Amino acid sequence: MPKLLRLIGIALVGSTLSSCALLNEQLGLRPKAPVKTPPVVNDRPRSAPLQPGENVIVKAVDRVGPAVVRIDVVKEINNPFSGIFGLGPSSQRQQGQGSGFITRANGLIFTNEHVVREADQVAVTLPDGRTFKGKVLGGDPLTDVAVVKVVANNLPVAALGNSDTLRPGEWAIAIGNPFGLNNTVTAGIISAVGRTNAGGDNQRIPYIQTDAAVNPGNSGGPLINDAGQVIGINTFIRTAPGGGLSFAIPINSAKRIARQIVSTGQASHPFIGVQLRNLTPQLAREINATDSSCKVPEVNGVLVVEVVADTPASQAEIRQCDLILKVDGKAVKNPAEVQIAVDQGQVGEPMKLTLQRDGKEITVEVKPRELPRRN
Repeated sequence: MPKLLRLIGIALVGSTLSSCALLNEQLGLRPKAPVKTPPVVNDRPRSAPLQPGENVIVKAVDRVGPAVVRIDVVKEINNPFSGIFGLGPSSQRQQGQGSGFITRANGLIFTNEHVVREADQVAVTLPDGRTFKGKVLGGDPLTDVAVVKVVANNLPVAALGNSDTLRPGEWAIAIGNPFGLNNTVTAGIISAVGRTNAGGDNQRIPYIQTDAAVNPGNSGGPLINDAGQVIGINTFIRTAPGGGLSFAIPINSAKRIARQIVSTGQASHPFIGVQLRNLTPQLAREINATDSSCKVPEVNGVLVVEVVADTPASQAEIRQCDLILKVDGKAVKNPAEVQIAVDQGQVGEPMKLTLQRDGKEITVEVKPRELPRRN
């Protein structure tokens, strides 16, 4: 059976207090557990959101533009020919450029992880010409979110919106520094939300798709709405003859990852240890004809092709040839949707998977671990 391997992790936040425990707590017979406050990664907007109307794009850009920054990075790259042939210095400097936006007046900045990856020097330039030395607090290559900090106060701040309420057809405005052209503005509409099949096999967030023009150098810059609020981080494009498609990380997902980075320096990703593949009727017929140990229905779905030993999935007795139908009651149609549902959970918190096995539906509970990190 051909393998398209993927590591999936699953978790769900949720706990239930018994009525007795709740009563004791209300009567003061037992102390309340301390509530851990998540770190603040964005400041509140200093004024009310703009209202749609005449010149909303101009007004939205005027509001967010001062908080959009250019990020210049320098990487020291080893020269493999220096020691062998004596050609040139032992290391070479590689320069790169991207965009970002300020989310806190004390110098917290959101950008893409690939913009600052392995950077030895980071410079942040504001539209007013001020330049600061930046420090990368952390980055997550799986979601392409990074957080940079500069030492400053009273900086302009971009207001963050709510990406969960977006609808296709709404305005989408991109601001960034493509090809070094500072504070370039392009506009379009939101073409789709919740894209789960745009980022490849290891996609962990549902992207926003837009037709606003995005080019190299725009990466890490904000995608904003007509109310002057950031709704996403521009991250990659797909080009085609006659046009292209742009994709952005929803700002709600970016905030979740940024909080983890600010707290611990890295993002947390749940893991259960299964390898999945898109099942089609044609593939099902091929499997049934060639593999006597695996009989699957001739349908479209999410097929478990392997369960890694000594993982949460194996402990939950998930099996090869199972079909995953639902994650915590939500139907899933492809491996990316399973991965995204999994990544929105938490390590150590149980999550229920609805499976189809031998023509019957069963439910299993999986308690994920932290995704092993590559050194």
